[in-house]
Amino acid sequence: MEAISQYISKLFRTTGKRAKQSLLLPEGLCRRFSLAEIKIATNNFDEDSVIGEGAFGKIYKGFIGDCTVSVAIKRKSSTSRQAFEEFGTEILLLCQLHHPNLVNLIGYCIDEQEMILIFELIANGSLMEHFLYRDQDDPLTWKRRLQICIGVARGLHYLHTGVKHTIIHRDVKLENILLGESWEAKLANFVLCKKGPPSLSKALIRIDSVVKGTVGYLDPAYLRTSQLTDKTDVYCFGVVLFEVLCARRSVDMESEREQSMAVWAPACVEDETINQIIDPYLIGKIAPECFKIYVDIATSCLREDNLERPAIGEVEVGLEHALELQEYADAAMRKDSDSDQ
Repeated sequence: MEAISQYISKLFRTTGKRAKQSLLLPEGLCRRFSLAEIKIATNNFDEDSVIGEGAFGKIYKGFIGDCTVSVAIKRKSSTSRQAFEEFGTEILLLCQLHHPNLVNLIGYCIDEQEMILIFELIANGSLMEHFLYRDQDDPLTWKRRLQICIGVARGLHYLHTGVKHTIIHRDVKLENILLGESWEAKLANFVLCKKGPPSLSKALIRIDSVVKGTVGYLDPAYLRTSQLTDKTDVYCFGVVLFEVLCARRSVDMESEREQSMAVWAPACVEDETINQIIDPYLIGKIAPECFKIYVDIATSCLREDNLERPAIGEVEVGLEHALELQEYADAAMRKDSDSDQ
């Protein structure tokens, strides 16, 4: 990691076209594609190949390896020096992250002012898509939602403690949670990530940082102090947990609701009206013991004081226990049903 950091630091002392042409990672970390290969993979960036779009640019579906491997090709829209530096930082980070609940980087291309990342193609899209268009498709079952949330928690746990330096994602939200072929969660989009102190350090993780993130998910403690901590990810994840339970967006401009989910849901928990806002599809399908643990976890993640929030490892264990209780209740119900026949 240190050698790579020194390499990229030296690289960034160059500027302009020369710097763009010289970005080459140490051998073995990541594959570099030519622009010609990318154009073949996307049929010359054919608009029919676009599968996503955001502030960063467009995402294309493409094929590599004699058209046998499907990939997602993320094309950056900016060519500024800052964008180039962020691009290099993202590559260096992604090449060193290996976890089943993180999207896998296959390679990159930097050529003729183009900045492109090539990822594994995730079969079932983003978690947001499944809630935004839930009336058109079969809704996600409660058990599957729990499994997805556990996967996200595991990915975050790895980022916070499983690598040499703590990594804070800073933008955990429905759009950045992708669903694999077997519906496993894959955390994506690491452009806002920040590297913290050694993950095994006993020191409190705090990083002075320009506040960045997404409206509706922003940690109030981070907004107030500009100090980024691992508990910022925990706060974002708490918002996701309530969105998954309620099948509602954190901020919904078309709704009469004036408050974000981060404020509204804990208030409903406190006045015992949370049952009134959960996804109607889930009514009667969540075991009471599971429901209580899940709601308690989500509420604790959204505590105003970041020191009072649980660590992501505690969240992971709590969600796993909630799933066990749900499976136990489902098995008991099946047993009762079989005995009645």
